[in-house]
Amino acid sequence: MFEEAQYFAPVETRDDGSVVVELATGHPGFADAVYRERRNAIAALALNHRPGDPVPRVEYTDAEHRVWALVAKELAAKHRKYAVREFLDATERLGLPVDRIPQLQEVGDLLSPLTGFRYLPAAGLVPLREFYSVLANGLFHSTQYIRHHSVPFYTPEPDVVHEVIGHANTLASSRFAELYRAAGRAARRVESERALEFVSKVFWFTLEFGVMHEGGELRAYGAGILSSYGEIEEFRRMDIRPLDLAAMGTTDYDITKYQEVLFAAASLGQLEDVVGGFWETCDDEAVARLLAGAGAR
Repeated sequence: MFEEAQYFAPVETRDDGSVVVELATGHPGFADAVYRERRNAIAALALNHRPGDPVPRVEYTDAEHRVWALVAKELAAKHRKYAVREFLDATERLGLPVDRIPQLQEVGDLLSPLTGFRYLPAAGLVPLREFYSVLANGLFHSTQYIRHHSVPFYTPEPDVVHEVIGHANTLASSRFAELYRAAGRAARRVESERALEFVSKVFWFTLEFGVMHEGGELRAYGAGILSSYGEIEEFRRMDIRPLDLAAMGTTDYDITKYQEVLFAAASLGQLEDVVGGFWETCDDEAVARLLAGAGAR
């Protein structure tokens, strides 16, 4: 989905206090001075946010709202064809605006009565342990910028389309929200970086790029697939394997192209039993056993 090796553009605070987002030369907005200034300003809002304060408001432009409206409309049509029923029902309950970019504070206000989740602003990459740990408290780190208007159906990095259309709609489901919380509790419980990486890879192959058998079809529930205009049309052609904790936790993935290996749950109940059960109980020793078993294969 994210077709640039630099998953998040680095964000730098310079000696004079200015915030600069270092876009790669291949980024669609690299040569657009106006877009780059927008990215800098939006990143600064997140960096200056203090815990407990409302999420800073971004004054989106008409052009940015048009990008959202176009992508939201097209993705909604694809969701009806490819998304699992739990996601579709949650999307209807949440009721995100389709004609404009919602503010993250607004998204949290919609989510909180449903599942207790709220959003935190992120300027860019959030450290792995910090990102996952706050899930246990019903908090989700999210970027606020939107992709460049020249390529509305492509983004080289997670933008507000991915973070909100993909994740917020999923978080509006109490069953999926509990899986996010369980992943957060697991991230807090494990101590080694290797165990944390294992937990995060299981998250990647499920809540980011998970698929599920439903009604005789393979459908998607992962936010990465459901927020990608292109990948949602391709996932059924990939190497589909059954849920396997050891395999998911040790399989490397390439963020520069569509995911070639996907792991399918037989049902939401199986996902909760296998993956949710793992996150609820795993510790460093449990991960070490899974790693040893994977190495013996």
